[in-house]
Amino acid sequence: MTSIRRQLLIWQISALLLTGLLVSVITYALAWNAFNRLRDDNLEQIAYSILRHGVESDSGNDAVDDEDKGQFVSQIWDDKNKLVFSSLDNAGPPAQANGSHVVAWGGEEWHVFTLRSGGLTIQVGNPTYHRNELFARIASWLLLPLSVLVAVLGVLIWAAVGRALLPLNKVREEIGQRDIASLHALDTARLPEEVVPLVEALNALLTRLDDAIAAQRRFVADAAHELRTPLTAIRLQAQLAGQSQQAGVRAASLDELQQGVDRAARLVDQLLSMARLEADVPGKAPVRLDELAKRVVAELSTLAEARGIDLGVTDCTAVSVSGQAGSLRTMLGNLVDNAIRYTPAGGRVDIAVTREGDAAAITVSDTGPGIPASERERVFDRFHRLAGAEIPGSGLGLAIVRQAVNQHGGRIVLDEAAEGGLRARVELPVG
Repeated sequence: MTSIRRQLLIWQISALLLTGLLVSVITYALAWNAFNRLRDDNLEQIAYSILRHGVESDSGNDAVDDEDKGQFVSQIWDDKNKLVFSSLDNAGPPAQANGSHVVAWGGEEWHVFTLRSGGLTIQVGNPTYHRNELFARIASWLLLPLSVLVAVLGVLIWAAVGRALLPLNKVREEIGQRDIASLHALDTARLPEEVVPLVEALNALLTRLDDAIAAQRRFVADAAHELRTPLTAIRLQAQLAGQSQQAGVRAASLDELQQGVDRAARLVDQLLSMARLEADVPGKAPVRLDELAKRVVAELSTLAEARGIDLGVTDCTAVSVSGQAGSLRTMLGNLVDNAIRYTPAGGRVDIAVTREGDAAAITVSDTGPGIPASERERVFDRFHRLAGAEIPGSGLGLAIVRQAVNQHGGRIVLDEAAEGGLRARVELPVG
């Protein structure tokens, strides 16, 4: 499992160690160069001291500290390049030109300073290994503060990362306290600005979840209420049919019973259709609306003929939309079914499929009683039925239609048809 704390600590401490290593290398190099320059200056000072005071000053010169006693070699040549003095029995490095030099002598590397003045050549030197030993003792003390700094910063980074992640722990605790009954938003007042977008997204999700749960509760309550009426009627008609001794009464009761069963079955079917649409199952594909319209007309033509209604397609432009064929079929089927149910015998229901720019339009027009303008928005509510409507129904047909249209990013408009009935126009984006 990936840990933000672990990742932050790994990156920050790694960066700290890398920076510390780089600084150590640079510090070491600068200190080594400065140390070498200082030692070369000491050699130069000793050479000038010998020139001014003679050889005797070499043993008592303050420039030579206790660490350097026995490690310096002093040499003097006369104007004939004859070695007249050497602090070493085996002579020492050969004479060099004026200035500082690094020479090899006796299997060792030596740093020397040569001074030529007044016919004399004075040369002072010391071996490199002695410098290395002395600098190694100094370098350990140079690196100690840096090591302490890295350790202290590592502890501070650990504490800072832990403190910075406390708001996330707070958010986790608050989310853990939420349940179905309390899905109110999280407080963002005292959260860091980096965490606020995440919490706002969570709040939006909690709001949608709360709305979905509330809608589900209303849906279940409404469904239970709507199912109670046909089930009660079915029970009463079954009792009457069972108790009646007259064949005519029994037949009438059985007929009413059949109608009640049909109403309950239709309501259950509509409830299942709505539940499937609310699930919003992904997987959209191109759907030919003209072919869909012809298929719906063919499926409902028997119902239209039984009611004496002329059902047909007027305009049928070939156009495709990206969507779910099942939900589009349910949408158009409900529109046409409603039109057939509310259109009186001898009437007409027309379906038109056209394309207008980037939108595909499906229009279902009928010659029925229509819907008053004041009710055209409310009829999309679940279980809402027009007052005085005698046509049996569940009140879910248009609610299912709008849900399918919204699912496909379209819109639906109800207005008056040319012949006084209802015209339902659905516009869907072409894609």
